[in-house]
Amino acid sequence: MHYRRAKTPGATYFFTVVTFRRRKILCEPENRELLRTAFHRTKMRHPFTIDAFVLLPEHLHCIWTLPPGDKDYSMRWNAIKGHLSRYCLDKYKTPPSAAQKHKRAQTVWQPRFWEHQIRDEQDYEKHCDYIHWNPVKHGLVSCVRDWPYSSFHRFVRNEIYSPDWTGAPENYATFYGDE
Repeated sequence: MHYRRAKTPGATYFFTVVTFRRRKILCEPENRELLRTAFHRTKMRHPFTIDAFVLLPEHLHCIWTLPPGDKDYSMRWNAIKGHLSRYCLDKYKTPPSAAQKHKRAQTVWQPRFWEHQIRDEQDYEKHCDYIHWNPVKHGLVSCVRDWPYSSFHRFVRNEIYSPDWTGAPENYATFYGDE
């Protein structure tokens, strides 16, 4: 099957990446560290900016801006997902099916990811709000500031949000169906 993706060089994109069978493994300390390393190594080799980010137990959302002339976010995701898949402990991997074994597929991540090209400033703000509200939406915390794995805290330090920010109610709805 061929998936059509937006591929505008230097653009800003919103992503959702989900674990295989929605296993709640991403917030485990060793996996958080592996992800941190994967992002760092990938950014060193293939620069991009992480504008907003939230890590949840079975998925993550983020907004990236690619450098001018560069549109290859898929290669970056392949490197990030591959790093965690290679180095995470076996207890975090789902036993592979026969077809997955044949393809040598890992069972840490869903094979694809969701991408949306940010259209304008309003779209950007809406997606940042969505990212930061997500832990509350999923019932992980009752206040946005209480979730530690989020760029919300950087937004507060940079005075983009106040510490008691709760977002715009119209941005709480799921954009693209249930996660």
